[in-house]
Amino acid sequence: MLPTKRSGVQDINSPTEIALVSQMSKSQSPDEIRPYDEVKGDEEKVHMKKQLGLLEGCAIILGIIIGSGVFVSPKGVIQEVNAVGTSLLIWVVCGLLSMIGALCYAELGTLIPQSGGDYAYILEAFGPLPAFLYLWDATFIFVPTTNAIMGMTFASYVLQPFFDGDCEIPKLCIQIFAAVTICLLTFINCYDIKTTTKLQNIIMFAKIGALVIIIIVGVGWMCLGHTENFDRAFDDTETDPGKLSVAFYSGIFSYAGWNYLNFMTEELREPYKNLPRAIFISLPLVTVIYVLANMAYLAVLTPQELIASNAIAVTFGNKLMGYFAWIIPLMVALSSFGGLSVHIMTSSRMCFVGARNGHMPRILSHINIQKFSPTPSLVFLCILSLIMLCVSDVYVLITYCSIVESTFIMLSVGAVLYFRYKYPDKERPIRVSLWIPIVFCGICAFLIVVPCYVAPYEVLMGILITVTGIPFYYMGVVWQNKPQWLTQTIVVITHFCQKLFLSAIEEKED
Repeated sequence: MLPTKRSGVQDINSPTEIALVSQMSKSQSPDEIRPYDEVKGDEEKVHMKKQLGLLEGCAIILGIIIGSGVFVSPKGVIQEVNAVGTSLLIWVVCGLLSMIGALCYAELGTLIPQSGGDYAYILEAFGPLPAFLYLWDATFIFVPTTNAIMGMTFASYVLQPFFDGDCEIPKLCIQIFAAVTICLLTFINCYDIKTTTKLQNIIMFAKIGALVIIIIVGVGWMCLGHTENFDRAFDDTETDPGKLSVAFYSGIFSYAGWNYLNFMTEELREPYKNLPRAIFISLPLVTVIYVLANMAYLAVLTPQELIASNAIAVTFGNKLMGYFAWIIPLMVALSSFGGLSVHIMTSSRMCFVGARNGHMPRILSHINIQKFSPTPSLVFLCILSLIMLCVSDVYVLITYCSIVESTFIMLSVGAVLYFRYKYPDKERPIRVSLWIPIVFCGICAFLIVVPCYVAPYEVLMGILITVTGIPFYYMGVVWQNKPQWLTQTIVVITHFCQKLFLSAIEEKED
């Protein structure tokens, strides 16, 4: 499954070789094979192109954070704390926590300008085994389950108008539509990253527009004197640490994705400028929008109505927007579609970098020689996502691994402190105050420790899923002297995939 050093057997490494092999596969004689520059039409090196600017960077961060969560399930906070004022306070604190975490990632992204995000930082700071375990969880749990859930959310909103209000959408229809959507977005990401980024830019403005509509309607409702839901806003606030931590997790989940631009650092133009700028623009904007949107929800809907609703934005629209209520489900579907597209694009880069470092099969580090996209990684994650669509309850896998994911994020931010100690004199284009990573790690530690007694079974399952990667690490990465038949089989599969995807190993820029 994982790459090894091969003796006496070579991959097709260069674009020239893969171009020649592709022509040979079409039954041409060697004399008929044209050189690579004639096959491709130019002499560009095969590597990930720097095609992302500041606008695209903001679109990636906003696209992944503002998925369907803020439209569908803000009830996760209010149902745990039982108070309107406390709920809004938690949304503010979660936004501030995300912002200080993003500041740490801005320093990491400019100190280590490599794609791969958390994986690259954990590898550099703590070594290959912790980095591999993060990659293991991310590749086989975090990424495909998130893709599956986002795909099914999009499918549900698209299909709902075709079924009566009391008629439940067949699960098979949702799964098939989600599978088609995942495959379509994977194809678009393989075909042309420029098309993908243009799509993201359009969707970014659309989803912000949808939230602005909700905010304006909610503020207008309050201006008419409907502020009774905010009377005694902090009464009956829940003080149990376990429930408060769960409420924080619900809020943080809606902000999740602020670190995803770091997965594509190598494709960002002027990363030392555009990476921190995109973070500094996007996170405050998201925090303000989220707090105002939740204020609008709470002004129109009572806490009981919020908790009873499975799609809060739709309930909100149906109550106040009349004939224009159809705008809300349309925007939720569009937002889910855009969020899924960004997630597919960014997560494939983590898989690509892991393979480049020898922690995943070698073929996943290859790039299509015509489109310069990590096609093998995109297709691999697409297959895993389709498998997750068939799992009876993918949500439980997210629950099992949420604590583990928080631990890895804490490790990534802890790398800021480690690098300050190990490389004190190294130039840092962005340098945050030391209290920022310390506070972030302290809060993460609290959010990790508390669920250990609130939900010990889920924590244990997450740990077990993670440690199952250790045997694969030693068999695939550490064990080098594999049998000849196994290495030959890996090479045969690699050559087949290279010809199938017209891919080659990345060439370094001059």
